[in-house]
Amino acid sequence: MSFKSFSLVVIGLVSIIACSPEEVNREPVARVHEAFLYRDEVEERIPNNLSVEDSLALAKSITYSWIERQLLVHQAEKNLDTEIKDVEKKLQEYRNDLLIYAYQNELIQQKLDTTISESEIEEYYQSNQDHFKLKDYIVKVQYVRLDTNAPKVEEVKTWMRKDDEESRTQLEEYCYQFASNFYLDDQNWLYLDDVLKEVPVEVYNKANFVRSRQLIEHQDSTNVYLLKISSYQLKDGVSPLSLERDKIKSMLLNKRRSDFLNQLKEDLRNEAISKNNFETFDNQ
Repeated sequence: MSFKSFSLVVIGLVSIIACSPEEVNREPVARVHEAFLYRDEVEERIPNNLSVEDSLALAKSITYSWIERQLLVHQAEKNLDTEIKDVEKKLQEYRNDLLIYAYQNELIQQKLDTTISESEIEEYYQSNQDHFKLKDYIVKVQYVRLDTNAPKVEEVKTWMRKDDEESRTQLEEYCYQFASNFYLDDQNWLYLDDVLKEVPVEVYNKANFVRSRQLIEHQDSTNVYLLKISSYQLKDGVSPLSLERDKIKSMLLNKRRSDFLNQLKEDLRNEAISKNNFETFDNQ
């Protein structure tokens, strides 16, 4: 396309930018081989608040970019191997996958019951305990990290050794004020390796270490670490339900989702059979 003919097209385009959609005819503004760029396709990419000069410049840029792209596409189609060139088929397959995914997700959101009851979780756990073997040691602990110059360190040790409500309250109040890091919820299971990231004690035998009922103390140049293990389970034992609850819930939900989609496919197939909407051909 010559610059003169292009300019005439763009001038005509700019003259109708302000027109309503009903007044715009679908007219081509450029052609590359068998492909056409239409005036409304250019217009929809031009903001309404641009001046005539800016609209003209943008229309020109859009058109030339389209021409360059179509020339490259044409050249690629002409020169690439059939296997590489088969992009349209791949794009169609990708589009179909996206449509199916969006449709299935919409149905799941509308119709699938995502509530998993505690009884379902417990039943699955009790029936499949072989699947919930501990891969590492787990513990229930309290730990506190203090600066070496923190006050009342000996009192903190005393509070941690005791197991009464008053000592727990005093320990908690102290930690919020003076501790640089602490964990006092000894009702939940933690993996030992995660605890040792917070309390850098050298452990040579994990089994013996978790069995310790003594308050464990460790100090470096800047911190004092205090660790109390109140309960433990050894590696290769059955993992407690509290650690596996979220995993089981996810597994049950995924199974429910899979069953729902399988039922959807079966229902569609049965409906199509009843309405004679598909058939197969045996050509062998």
